[in-house]
Amino acid sequence: MELSPKQQVVEALKNSQRILLLTHKNPDGDAVGSILALYLSLKKLGKDVVAVCNDPAPSVFEYMSQIKEISQNFTNGRDFVISLDVSQIKADKIMYKVVGDKLNIIVTPAKGNFTPEMVSSTSGSFNFETVVVLDSTDLDRIGSPYEKNPEVFYEIPVVNIDHHAGNDQFGKINLVDMTATSTSEVLVSVLEALTGDPKFIDEEIATALLTGIITDTNSFQNNNTTPKSLTVAAQLVAFGAHQQDIIKYIYKTKPLSTLRLWGRALSNLRDERGDHFVWSQLYKKDFLECSAAETESSGVIDELLKTAAGVDFVLLLSEKGNDVHGSFRSTNKNTDVAEIAKLFGGGGHVMAAAFQINNSTLEKASNMIITKIKEYQMTKQSKL
Repeated sequence: MELSPKQQVVEALKNSQRILLLTHKNPDGDAVGSILALYLSLKKLGKDVVAVCNDPAPSVFEYMSQIKEISQNFTNGRDFVISLDVSQIKADKIMYKVVGDKLNIIVTPAKGNFTPEMVSSTSGSFNFETVVVLDSTDLDRIGSPYEKNPEVFYEIPVVNIDHHAGNDQFGKINLVDMTATSTSEVLVSVLEALTGDPKFIDEEIATALLTGIITDTNSFQNNNTTPKSLTVAAQLVAFGAHQQDIIKYIYKTKPLSTLRLWGRALSNLRDERGDHFVWSQLYKKDFLECSAAETESSGVIDELLKTAAGVDFVLLLSEKGNDVHGSFRSTNKNTDVAEIAKLFGGGGHVMAAAFQINNSTLEKASNMIITKIKEYQMTKQSKL
């Protein structure tokens, strides 16, 4: 009998000792929660695990103390190869010893002498057995870890765990549950099947998983909240998840810089009610003048959603680095913002989606973006 995708994921994790975990750039709560939960779980099982994200996790998630284990690269997972030309002189024996801070590799020739010119070095293959990509619709969303190391994704089996309808099914194994509110929700059943131990999920793992579920449902206020998500959340609280800490740090505790940034976004609010949406934008200078990090714009879109009535969706455009980032939130299940995000090469799911326009600014891109959205909305209305 053919194994289900979840069973295939479980077998891949059981049979791998060295595992690389990745998630999408500009990580949100579900990206952070799912990668940290799986990292902690696999470590607990004695696996050798490396967790990587293109960008640092937003500081709001620092109540999860082990979040610092998520790094921005995985060069430490690559072999270093030292080559000795033995075409003219054969090696008799090889040994090594550590002297102080140096590793000395000693090669004894069968006869004659080796010279420094016969030695070369290079980077070898990555010694991971499995790559797990979490909460990402495609490989491009991973950012530089994929862009700088594309060979990893061809040489090593990729496990794709996600919940977005627009997922590209890029893995050798694809566990994409579009009925789940979050990737963290999907992981709960994976961990149960992986360990077979109902008490395996401890407080730290449960807190990371509940973080993903709460942030992707906006604390169970979004329309994507399901009976199952509430049941799973209750299960995680029973395991010791720090639900009150999550609510306190994500929703009730904001630095002044974040509040100032929210104020900028609200003051920049544009009403396109004729086309059934509202939008705002944050320039680089807004972040600088508010002394706010780029990651502090997360949550602004949800504040905009609270202020909007009688529209299909809200949009926040922001300048991050050299790119323009767009975030959508839908106000009803009849408006699929993932379809709108696709106009700009992005994606997501019905209620929340995002896109990025590289090497651009709001001055260059905002008119084009809003014009395309209005055209989309007009076409949609004409079909009703």
